Amino acid sequence: VRRPRRQSEKPVEPLRVTAEIDRRIRARFPFALTPSQNDALREICRDLGSGRPMTRLLQGDVGCGKTVVALYACLLAVAHRGQAAIMAPTEILAQQHFGNIERYLVGSRVRRVLLHGGLSAAERRTALGRIQRGEIDLVVGTQALIQKDVAFERLALVVVDEQHKFGVVQRAAFRTKGPMPHYLVMTATPIPRTLAMTIFGDLDVSLIQHAPPGRAKLLTRVVTTAQWPIVMDYVRKRLEAGEQA
Repeated sequence: VRRPRRQSEKPVEPLRVTAEIDRRIRARFPFALTPSQNDALREICRDLGSGRPMTRLLQGDVGCGKTVVALYACLLAVAHRGQAAIMAPTEILAQQHFGNIERYLVGSRVRRVLLHGGLSAAERRTALGRIQRGEIDLVVGTQALIQKDVAFERLALVVVDEQHKFGVVQRAAFRTKGPMPHYLVMTATPIPRTLAMTIFGDLDVSLIQHAPPGRAKLLTRVVTTAQWPIVMDYVRKRLEAGEQA
């Protein structure tokens, strides 16, 4: 029932990818996208160009390159003079996303801003004014993005990272900020509610099944609380060796 209702929602402006737009976006990345990333992009671009609001889940393990795929979609929206927003569950993750984006967009005309708690009241007012006037193309932040004082001029795409950290009402709040935007959610760890949403048609699914070449293999272990001192000692040694945990 929900899927036909969603597909019959009010049409939105199609965000079609052309050969020139594709070339210019890919030139921003200092590497070639993997076949898995390209497969996911084909599905996402088909949705964005359909004239109907996309609601799609991008799923893949940590390190598989989901953020690059999401940034491609954001830049496609910006190429059509739309605005894009990336919402992360924590300030650290929002800053990490913004840092990666800054690296890829050095010298770009894409106007971007990180909305975070460290902004002064004056800095926040300035940023919010520029977003509302359409002077910012790409906004990265936490759930502060859905507060009432955040208004967009032409929000075309919303990307939500680790979408299960946000409630349904929180995610729907973006849809009160103007015409229906396209919606892309990302996760490495789908929980039962997310899986149910995919089964019952609320979300279409794109999978990134393979990591880019050269990525270090991630180690995941489950341990008991009794082993916590051993775990922390192991983590400490890995950090001292220059690794991440």
